[in-house]
Amino acid sequence: MSERGSMPFLAHLGALRTHLMRASAYILAGALVAFVAKSWVFDELLLAPQRPSFVTYQWFCALGQRFEMPSLCFGGFKLDLLNTQLAGQFSLHVWISLIAGLILAFPLVLFELWRFIAPGLSLKERKNASIFVGSASILFFAGALFGYYLIVPLSLQFLTTYTVSGEVQNLFEMASYLSTVSSIVVASGLLFELPVAVYLLSRLGLATPQGMRTYRRHAWVGILLVAAVITPPDVFSQILVSIPIALLYELSIGLSRLAQSQRESNVT
Repeated sequence: MSERGSMPFLAHLGALRTHLMRASAYILAGALVAFVAKSWVFDELLLAPQRPSFVTYQWFCALGQRFEMPSLCFGGFKLDLLNTQLAGQFSLHVWISLIAGLILAFPLVLFELWRFIAPGLSLKERKNASIFVGSASILFFAGALFGYYLIVPLSLQFLTTYTVSGEVQNLFEMASYLSTVSSIVVASGLLFELPVAVYLLSRLGLATPQGMRTYRRHAWVGILLVAAVITPPDVFSQILVSIPIALLYELSIGLSRLAQSQRESNVT
């Protein structure tokens, strides 16, 4: 019997609490760093995508000029953000710092999660801790960068220029803008965890490569629909957003096949 399997229920809760406290401490430490680096986090990072000089807009415009697609030269907007609450800016500073702390501490949070479940695993599975934490962290940060440099500017371009009537003037609150940017970055990072999640579910028998292949067409349609909503109305941008997500889905099928074979070999 494994070490964790012989522990009583209250001991499980005590171990979980210890790991959660450590993970929370890592997040708070990262949040403190982000809180102190306020100018860089807000001026150079979060507010940068709403400026016409943002690097993504320059890349798209260069591609548009090269391939004679003028519709790719977008991003000619600058938002005048508003704050209507007395403590609004301080509250946003604290909230964004906590989100930044979670992003910075993500590998350590994963490591604490692994330390909690490791006693219930075999020795061979415990040795894969570095692979699990490393691959999951790389995927998360890759997804966060993908969201920040691609999905955020494309979404801002769509949302800030969309109008139901020319008589309606858009005045955006700072909280709404920061919530949109941070949500996209975190959601993109978690979306890129799809291969890791599929692998774990396949090891548990809750996902199969056959099922993922069966619903491949549905997944592709969903990916294309999402890309069509958040990108400008041109095929190039939609394909650019769709390709990484589709590749992740295909990679997940391969990992599901690997996990299924490993599970079957352990049973036999």
